[in-house]
Amino acid sequence: MSVPIQPLADYVVAQAEEPAGKTASGLYLPDNAQEKPKVAKVLATGKDVKQVKTGDRIIYKGYSNTDVKLGSDEYILVKEEDVLATVK
Repeated sequence: MSVPIQPLADYVVAQAEEPAGKTASGLYLPDNAQEKPKVAKVLATGKDVKQVKTGDRIIYKGYSNTDVKLGSDEYILVKEEDVLATVK
């Protein structure tokens, strides 16, 4: 997948995972009841990023990112210091 955004310095470009549409018991959740996802897949990294690489799934601080929409795709820009963990 070609990413139209090249991050600078210590920024990471990622794409948020879709929130769960229903509970474990099978109840469907309306859009306004779903939590904003805090897990994303890394698509590109800036040249100063040291601990995260393309393809990683990350958990990030939800209030410190920048949301960008290009065409029909939505991306988030997150500073490496706001990445809390990687998911295996």
